[in-house]
Amino acid sequence: MAEYVTCPEVDSRRGPRPYLHPVRTLAGTVVTDVQPEDHPHHLGVSVAMQDVSGANLWGGRTYVRGQGYTWRDDHGRIEHDAWLDRAPDRLANRMRWCAPDGRALLVEDREVTAASIDDRAWLMRFSYALTNTGSRPVTLGSPATNGRPGKAGYGGFFWRLAPGHPEVFDPVADTEAEVNGSAAEWVAAVGGAPDRPYTLVFWGLGDGDRWFVRAAEYPGVCVALAFTEVRVIEPGASLRRTHRIAIVDGALDRRSVIEMLGAAGHPAPTA
Repeated sequence: MAEYVTCPEVDSRRGPRPYLHPVRTLAGTVVTDVQPEDHPHHLGVSVAMQDVSGANLWGGRTYVRGQGYTWRDDHGRIEHDAWLDRAPDRLANRMRWCAPDGRALLVEDREVTAASIDDRAWLMRFSYALTNTGSRPVTLGSPATNGRPGKAGYGGFFWRLAPGHPEVFDPVADTEAEVNGSAAEWVAAVGGAPDRPYTLVFWGLGDGDRWFVRAAEYPGVCVALAFTEVRVIEPGASLRRTHRIAIVDGALDRRSVIEMLGAAGHPAPTA
């Protein structure tokens, strides 16, 4: 249902990092994209930040306060270090988040599992822990924390959807403008061809996280770690997150999403 690329051949300015692509529905519909023309540093399903103590591990241009997006020699990389487990329904590996000079800024332990929901949906569980093994605090920032307006606080777990302009909604909102920046319990994206629609449902925000969602300009969903404020990981500390994504054949509406979440073991309030 998904392929995991641990050592991608990606230009250093594109934020090289392990990623999942393609991810498929049970019927085989691909629901991810990699290196799209509009944002060639978007790599399927991954975890990345644009500002890690001054290093760009997201790829692309860096947002600089007072200047806007600027090409800088500040690109780091996220390197696969070791497998922790490999099974048909579970992958776990360790990575190093490296500064441009190769210094390890953070160590990430990641686990991705797959389980069945029903005959048209499966569940991805994506967990990761970012640990500061150094002697100084590590800061996680975003274009928003560096001065960009317009609720552009992206960075963290990011899913670049397959090409198209999906419909996005949450328990109470039906527009991209309302969903972006919210702390709703879940976010859904409905896309795909008319004869092969799919629905993705994301849940699992951590404390202080926000949804970063795009549908019109490009399709993507991010659990943003630094949507408005810089996040700090102290020496010896870890930031841990677990997200769940239902990958569904067919177009679900709000009521169907709530029913499906109950089937997946996540009772959701009625809208």
